[in-house]
Amino acid sequence: MSLSKQLLAKKNRPAVVTDLVDVVRQEVADKKGMSGAGLKAGYATATKVMPDLVRKAVRRLLPDAAVALDPFWDRFVAEGGSDFGAYLAQHGAQVSAALLAITDARAEASSKEALKKVYRALRGKADTHVQAALPRLGATLQKHAAREA
Repeated sequence: MSLSKQLLAKKNRPAVVTDLVDVVRQEVADKKGMSGAGLKAGYATATKVMPDLVRKAVRRLLPDAAVALDPFWDRFVAEGGSDFGAYLAQHGAQVSAALLAITDARAEASSKEALKKVYRALRGKADTHVQAALPRLGATLQKHAAREA
């Protein structure tokens, strides 16, 4: 069964969303330096405007993100991988591009100008942040997926 079907299954999806919200919070909390301060400020601003923003965003983005990760999962399983987070990190540029294409399209289509402004301000470092999150993201997704391709 595909990764996306497993993650989006009615019985799995609520736990997947909750765990991915935690991934976002942990990743933001772990950021250091000027870039980290900017990310934390943007996150704080966005969540002040919409306190449930991260949960809503995860729920909305999960279907497209899961489908975008299907080919990576399929290859990971076919190659007999044991750590999906490490596998995603090894393919960081391609995984990041696939995921950021989704968020770029969603941000551009948003009617909320404040959120668009925050996203544009943070987008320059997004690839770096996404790639840094891949080990944690992959481990979280693997926890919810069976190893059948």
